[in-house]
Amino acid sequence: MADAVDVLIIGGGSAGSVLAARLSERSSRQVLLVEAGGDLVAESLPKAVASAYPGRAYFDPGLIWQGLDVTTGGTGRNDPDTRPTMPYTQARVLGGGSAINGIGANRGAPSDYDEWEAAGAAGWRWDSVLPFFRKLERDLELDGSLHGKTGPIPVRRIPKSQRSAFAADVVAELARRGIAERPDQNGVWEDGVFPLAANLDEDFRRVPTATGYLTPAVRARPNLTIMTRAEGLKLVLAGTRVTGAVIRDVAGERTITADETILACGALHSPVMLMRSGIGPGEHLAERGIKVVVARRGVGHNLMEHPSAGVAAFLRPGARQPWLTPRHHIPAIWRYSSGLAGTPAGDMHVAIVTRGSWHGMGRRMGLLYFWVNKAYGRGEVTLGDDAAGRPKVDFRMLSDERDRLRLMDAMRQAASVLQAVAAGGRIGAPLPARMSDRARRFGAPTFKNALLTGLGGLAVDGSGPFATRLFERLVGDGTRLTDLVADDGALSAYLDEVVTGVWHASGTCRMGRADDIGAVTDSQGRVHGVAGLRVCDASLFPTIPSANINLPTIMVAERIASLIDG
Repeated sequence: MADAVDVLIIGGGSAGSVLAARLSERSSRQVLLVEAGGDLVAESLPKAVASAYPGRAYFDPGLIWQGLDVTTGGTGRNDPDTRPTMPYTQARVLGGGSAINGIGANRGAPSDYDEWEAAGAAGWRWDSVLPFFRKLERDLELDGSLHGKTGPIPVRRIPKSQRSAFAADVVAELARRGIAERPDQNGVWEDGVFPLAANLDEDFRRVPTATGYLTPAVRARPNLTIMTRAEGLKLVLAGTRVTGAVIRDVAGERTITADETILACGALHSPVMLMRSGIGPGEHLAERGIKVVVARRGVGHNLMEHPSAGVAAFLRPGARQPWLTPRHHIPAIWRYSSGLAGTPAGDMHVAIVTRGSWHGMGRRMGLLYFWVNKAYGRGEVTLGDDAAGRPKVDFRMLSDERDRLRLMDAMRQAASVLQAVAAGGRIGAPLPARMSDRARRFGAPTFKNALLTGLGGLAVDGSGPFATRLFERLVGDGTRLTDLVADDGALSAYLDEVVTGVWHASGTCRMGRADDIGAVTDSQGRVHGVAGLRVCDASLFPTIPSANINLPTIMVAERIASLIDG
């Protein structure tokens, strides 16, 4: 492998794989893609990755970064040192989040991208990005001006025939409340119940960017090299020009020189690479003993997520998904407008979850899992105290009162819907859902966990009239939902404790004008004040889209590649 290339891409995730495929279309351009995790190829795609049910992939330790703990909520506490931390899932594999995420394939509202333009990201309004959303997708069902038919990423909707009785009951209850079913989550932006738009092919198999874009034909290009299990350590600079990066693989450290280097490490790791290399908030870098090359206050700031929580219920046998069929666990979603002053339409999202986890207890759990689709709270990524300078992540969820109020309202609405469904007899009384340490331990896809949760599920089923109560003892934390939703103070404090994200970290190298002290990059992903360096991943987002962020990230990579090619 050459130690000098035209383009060095660090990070082979949803964006990096797209960049490698598109930029290597020019045969005279030597492209090197570096990925910290392992490779994924279509012929041997692991079952957990390919499956229409994603609940094993995102708990597989071989596919994710280990030891990545983050601070989420707790912003209402008097003592900030007692705020809770929790593990946070980020992919470490070629294809990145597209290989382990929940397979949702939606774009968000047109106003999300008009908002980007207004925030200083010139050229990123809706009518400018729609062609790239269409370019990336191969819609298996719908045509027209909003949909693409020839792209690398298949998109389809989960059919009604795959809805469990639980999902059907929830949709029916929403219909009784006047909430209409609509056909296309990526169609006209409006409230309603939609079949989930998913990244699944004709055989209901996931297609990550590692296989959709990096096909055998693309990988065979003589001007493209893919280097897996190799981690970018820091950038190499000559003055304020980046000339490459230091890479570590199984053979040790090496320096790769490049005319242009592109960071595509994700919203948590791209700002860390910048800061390790002396590009970032000057005071913070000085505290860490790092020479400041370019002081840019916005690096690591503007961290965004979709604050989320859930309400769960025990599913009796007739309400469950079929045991042996690998169906997606979210056949439909409910989008609604909170009506809170100053918030946009469709600012709330509720997933109708028919299977709480991959194992025996998860099969017996249904949820309404809700998040703030258009969040206003902002956190930050800084360098940790360890010698490696790993990310220290504080999302500060619910620090904006608008997010807190809307999540409280969503909890009450979800409780009301499930209480009505429970009256039909196919599910038990709803209870608050939280991702406890115990739930995370049992979430690891091991034989031991399969056995223990399977036995626990059989015990619940065998307990007859006490099934719901036993289920609550096994998966609940003793909090009574009826008491919680009746008390503003208790509900606010509870959500502050349990709020989590949905692995939609974004915004930490946001696009904007050079004179905007919070902006890190220009509208082409070029880092302000630094030559030879771009960022291209979800960290570019000025504001968070009202969507799962995989498709927006792929769209960004498609457009940045187009801008590079002119």
